[in-house]
Amino acid sequence: MRNYDLVVIGAGPAGMAAATTAASQGLKVALVDEQRQAGGQIYRNIGTPVLSDERILGPDYYYGRELALKFSKANVDYLANATVWEVSDRHLCLSIDGESRRIGFTRVLIATGAQERPVPFPGWTTPGVMTCGAAQIMLKTSGLAPSDPLVIAGSGPLLLLVACQLSRAGIEIAALLDTTPKQNYHAALKHLSGALRGWRYLLKGTRLIAELRRKGVKPLNGVSQLNAVADEDGKLSKVRFRHNGTEQTVACGSLLVHQGVVPNVQLTRSLGAKHSWDELQQCWRPTLDEFGETSIPNIYVAGDNAGIGGALVAELQGQLVATRIAMQAGQLSANAFAQMSSALQTQIEQQLAIRPFLDQLYTPAPEFLRPSDETVVCRCEEVTAGEIRSLAKTGCAGPNQAKAFSRAGMGPCQGRLCGLTVSQLMAEASDRPVPDVGYYNVRSPIKPVTLAEVAGVHQATESLQADS
Repeated sequence: MRNYDLVVIGAGPAGMAAATTAASQGLKVALVDEQRQAGGQIYRNIGTPVLSDERILGPDYYYGRELALKFSKANVDYLANATVWEVSDRHLCLSIDGESRRIGFTRVLIATGAQERPVPFPGWTTPGVMTCGAAQIMLKTSGLAPSDPLVIAGSGPLLLLVACQLSRAGIEIAALLDTTPKQNYHAALKHLSGALRGWRYLLKGTRLIAELRRKGVKPLNGVSQLNAVADEDGKLSKVRFRHNGTEQTVACGSLLVHQGVVPNVQLTRSLGAKHSWDELQQCWRPTLDEFGETSIPNIYVAGDNAGIGGALVAELQGQLVATRIAMQAGQLSANAFAQMSSALQTQIEQQLAIRPFLDQLYTPAPEFLRPSDETVVCRCEEVTAGEIRSLAKTGCAGPNQAKAFSRAGMGPCQGRLCGLTVSQLMAEASDRPVPDVGYYNVRSPIKPVTLAEVAGVHQATESLQADS
């Protein structure tokens, strides 16, 4: 079995920065990623952009070009198109083109980033409804966009960015529906001092709003009761919602929805690492020390899967973890590490100053966190919110028992799209805090694999031993 000082999982800003930094300190490093090119979600396809007009995606996207270039020149074994489906304390199993491999490590950094928060509302499973993140993937990888007229609905900074990017690409935006609850604005004022420290982010948001208004797109604020309505063929035809106390309808060919992003904790959950409930961000996050180490020795986390901070914070965290590991491996002196880590932590703190303000402001409306009874919450097994509430009221202890009774969380996504909602529904119905209700037990394989891939691990291990 091929062994490394450090294996990094995920080639986003945190993963690329960590791998590059660790390799520069003389560590033997491998980076594993599901995509064909490094970049993660934020810098997807940055090595070969498909759009000739750089104004469409904007400078924040092309900032990743320099980071990806540095990574490409680093002495790192890069395993692309690789699906990691099991991680232990000393090795991980992955598949490339249907063939299994096992690689060993002294330390591992999980940099799997964020995922979009589940957005269950009436009609969200209707063909023609997709997330803003999915639209960005289409734009970055293929230069394609959803059919118009287009309605964009939800809450959070990404909503404005995607609206601007699609508008620049020539897509007609029929309506921009902001579901941020009005009371959030008052609640966020207590974090205003941090917001002022992060004034550059506020300025970006203001400029995006101004750009949309110049193009005739005026956001409707305080929207509620979102409903995607299908035609006779079952395809999306219009969006129904309430604004200023009246019901309104907008015809559309596509509906993009977004309620922020949350840490992708599937891998850390499968390892049994400790997690805590983030009340402000309304999500789970791994419990880490100041240098990103989990409750399991030699298992580290950096980037948005440690807690949402954005691409720049992820890059800095990746560097911080890599310098910590280099010091532990004897490649960096304690004094040098102290100086480097102090500078990095100061920058991280500065970048995170605005997060409490943003997290409070963009806390999703209750109708998305705890949807109505008839709304499907588990798309894989078609389990409704009402079924989950009923189980909780009859004494079901938590999500894992609910899984046994309803199959919620047993589909191909393994709870990624319903886990948060199920926990919050059960907490509401049983009048308990979400941390007391808990979350699904995540087991390997954490991604769908064939029996042949599982059975082929032993043979792959023997082959790698012979090669190394």
